[in-house]
Amino acid sequence: MRIIAGEARGRIIEAPAGLHTRPTLDRVRENLFNMIQNEVPESRILDLFAGSGALSLEALSRGASCAVMNDIDRNACAVQKKNIALLRYDNRVRQYRGDWHSTLLQLQEQHELFDLVFLDPPYSMLDLSEVFSCLVPVISSGSLVILEHEAGKQPETGSLYRTVKNRSWGFCGVTIYQLITEGA
Repeated sequence: MRIIAGEARGRIIEAPAGLHTRPTLDRVRENLFNMIQNEVPESRILDLFAGSGALSLEALSRGASCAVMNDIDRNACAVQKKNIALLRYDNRVRQYRGDWHSTLLQLQEQHELFDLVFLDPPYSMLDLSEVFSCLVPVISSGSLVILEHEAGKQPETGSLYRTVKNRSWGFCGVTIYQLITEGA
């Protein structure tokens, strides 16, 4: 895997070994970032189910101000740490290892707010309504939630968000959501 654009363009990053993590393919990442390119500069990133951290690292390379990465898998977190150090983003990234719910509770207690949220859960996780509901306290009305999912299968997200964009590339789909606010 490599960083596609920005200050770290062309740098090779690692992916966790094994079948527990499914890294976002370079071409999917490139197309995804083409969709959100105007939202990335100076943004605060939350990357749940972060795996290698490729989505956060790509955003940082393209000008995001900081990122929080979370994954429950010990090996994924070790790879994230290596990738963060390789790109010298130690001062711009915080890592959490644990389940998504505990991390969101901690971030809420710290009054954190994020502009972009990347969600790349296991494709078998088809009901994400609780995840989407728990995101509300850590995002603003203009924040984007970017969900990677299996193409042709739209996970349940609840009724708090509207779909902004939806694209597929091969077996991978990406849907971008925004919180529904009064008058929207």
